[in-house]
Amino acid sequence: MAEPLGGRGTLSHRPVLLRETIELLAAERGGLFVDCTVGLGGHSEAILQASTDAQVLGIDRDEEALELARQRLALYGSRFRAVHADFRELTRVLATAKVRQVRGVLADLGVSSLQLDSPSRGFSFRHEAPLDMRMDTSSGETAAELLGRLSEVEIANLIFEYGEEPRSRRIARGIVQRRERGQPVATTTDLANAVERAVGRGNKRRIHPATRTFQALRIAVNGELENLDRFLFDAVDHLEPAGRLVVISFHSLEDRIVKRTLQKLSGRCQCPPRLPKCICGARKAIDTLTKRAVAPSAKEIAENPRARSAKLRGAQKI
Repeated sequence: MAEPLGGRGTLSHRPVLLRETIELLAAERGGLFVDCTVGLGGHSEAILQASTDAQVLGIDRDEEALELARQRLALYGSRFRAVHADFRELTRVLATAKVRQVRGVLADLGVSSLQLDSPSRGFSFRHEAPLDMRMDTSSGETAAELLGRLSEVEIANLIFEYGEEPRSRRIARGIVQRRERGQPVATTTDLANAVERAVGRGNKRRIHPATRTFQALRIAVNGELENLDRFLFDAVDHLEPAGRLVVISFHSLEDRIVKRTLQKLSGRCQCPPRLPKCICGARKAIDTLTKRAVAPSAKEIAENPRARSAKLRGAQKI
């Protein structure tokens, strides 16, 4: 997402891979588009600007971001509608809106800069804050509660699987030792310090040693990888013929799921070669529009460093 709040509360218009997204969506055709992770509304605004016939149904689980998007896009009137929901509830949202098919679907996965930059949300070790990490603060378990409940083995597995952190066992042990001393990991600083004490800081590290652990906890708290493949199948089902799907991911675990699922939807079997018949669910429903993931240009990364890990994939329904 990567749309930071500017000075004095204004919105800085810096959505990731904006030109590439609008081109792949072919937003100039007009019609109804669903922005499944509307964030601060940067991509939605560009869709609405691409054609006076374009409409956007914006979905987000973060009520604060959704309200800011409503304010930003108020000048477009009824052409923009906002719904507080998880993007994986796409089918329910469209049914409630009495919509059967749409011209395009966009999912910009990951954390918005509003969430990263908010001192109170607990997504970043740059701010001292309660260790929350929930995208939807109205429900669910916080990261602190999760670390207080899981066993050492479960914490280690979580950090290894979702953070791809090779030193996950040492980090988990450090977290549990704090807990056993009556010092639970309750704030962002607590977690950053626990990780640093477990694995050291190092002089040559380009990233803070807690970066992967924070990512892993955020993914776990928000269930970011759960049913992502199902969402992509649903999104394609709700596209009209020649409708476009664009997905932007920000880490390898997400992109792996997106790549594999789009391959299935393009009819490419994912089963082991020895199986007598396909059981993976592959079906020819789309043509892929990106032979490989599209990455930001060097210029965009220089202007917006948070874009550096973004990968974009697109498809068209047949």
